Formats: sequence, structure tokens, C-alpha cells
Amino acid sequence: MSHSSAPLVVVMGVSGSGKTTVGRLLARSLGVPYAEGDDFHPEANVAKMRARQPLDDEDRRPWLEEIARWLTAHADSGGVVTCSALKRRYRDRLSAAAPRVFFVHLDGTPELIAARISARRGHFMPPDLLRSQFADLEPLGKDEAGAAVSIDGTPEQTAALARAAVVPSAPHAGADGSP
Repeated sequence: MSHSSAPLVVVMGVSGSGKTTVGRLLARSLGVPYAEGDDFHPEANVAKMRARQPLDDEDRRPWLEEIARWLTAHADSGGVVTCSALKRRYRDRLSAAAPRVFFVHLDGTPELIAARISARRGHFMPPDLLRSQFADLEPLGKDEAGAAVSIDGTPEQTAALARAAVVPSAPHAGADGSP
């Protein structure tokens, strides 16, 4: 794909909003590489979250730098990466690395997301840290390239809404997330 046609997307939101599932579906639909933002965390961050300790800005700095490097490396080929990107300054750092990045904010109520977190197994983010994430969440500003997408439907429906936000002139993806 050429630079102008390959979307570069950060799927953002609090833990449990569906970033991984929707990110994978969106990347497949767009035909671009996918990267799981959690894989960029240093082990110390994972250990801290497992210990039910929220990350601070200093903890997030090396993680955001790694995601920024991935975005820079995929500036021409396009790609989808997940990253909570809860604060404007985090998104500004990612935008500085990749000026054409588009943020898809997976938006849902705390109750819906808490229910989803409670149902999942084997993830290092404990449900009780959700409150701190909602406290940190700064919605996308009008001057940021991005869109909030409701997570009320199925992951496939959410991915289709995300694709429509990323590529508004493209045909909508099918119910299975395919183009």
C-alpha cells in the first residue's frame, strides 16, 4: 500500500474495552500489520499491574517510546497497534512519532467494561484497576485525529464502526469484519 492509503491506527481505551479483539479484526479488515500494545510493556510494568499497582507516567514512558517506534516503522506500510493512550500527552507523544496516526477510542460504560473484565481469564490487568484508568481517561480532543466508537455491539460490529471511522469513504466491513 502507498503511504497515503495505508491507515496507521492506535486502538485506544481502558482495559477491558476490547482493544485486542477489535484491533486484530480492524487490522485484518484493513490488510495491515497488527501489534499488541501489551507486548511492549517492560516486565517491571507487568509485575506492577499484577500486584494491583497502577502505572504512573514514568512507568509508561518506555512503553510509549516502544509503541512510538513501532508506529514510526510502520508509517509507510500502515498498521494497527493497541495502546490505552488514556491521556492527551500520551497521544501527543505517539502523534509526534507518527503525525498521520488515527486514534480509535473504544468507548463504553464503566459497568459494561467491568463486566467484560470480570469474565476474562489470564490477563494481567486486575479488574480493580479499572477505576484508576477511567480517572486518567481524557477523551479525544476536537483537534485530534480520531473517533470514539461504541463497544455496545459485538466485536465485529465495533470493528466495522472503527473501519468506517478510519476509512470513511471505503465500503463498510461485513458482519464478520471482512472488507
